[in-house]
Amino acid sequence: MNKIVETTIEADPKLPIIRLTRDFAATPAQLLRAHTDPEIFVQWSGPDSLTNTIDYWDARTGGSWRYVARRGDEEYAFRGTFHEVGPERIVQTFTFEGQPEGVALETLWFEDLGDGRTRLHAQSLVDSFEGRDAWLRSGMEVGVNEGYAKLERLATEHKI
Repeated sequence: MNKIVETTIEADPKLPIIRLTRDFAATPAQLLRAHTDPEIFVQWSGPDSLTNTIDYWDARTGGSWRYVARRGDEEYAFRGTFHEVGPERIVQTFTFEGQPEGVALETLWFEDLGDGRTRLHAQSLVDSFEGRDAWLRSGMEVGVNEGYAKLERLATEHKI
């Protein structure tokens, strides 16, 4: 099995879905914790130029979350609900408050590759092809790649 060391970002040609795939030197339990523990999440999520602050965070099936990313005087708020939080999968909604009509349904799952490595799969189903393409044009790959690099460092430094 080939290792995926950079994040693969794919747009589905038939559905308004974005799929992400990346391998980590971490166990599924570590990646689950990184996505559900707010103190860890704020350390890795998003581009290096932003800092995150949690407004509220209830990482359980039926819970909700909101955080704010800041760069100087700029603020970007995100919110959603956890529909399912389990050991191998997270299903949640994701909304950028700057575009509150654009709610995405996100599913993340953790494929155990053995030897302390996990392949993270994530997909975001958005409301339209236009919305999906706007995400892709937004520079999201910078935040995804820089964020996942930080997550990899946290895992290899045994901080999760």
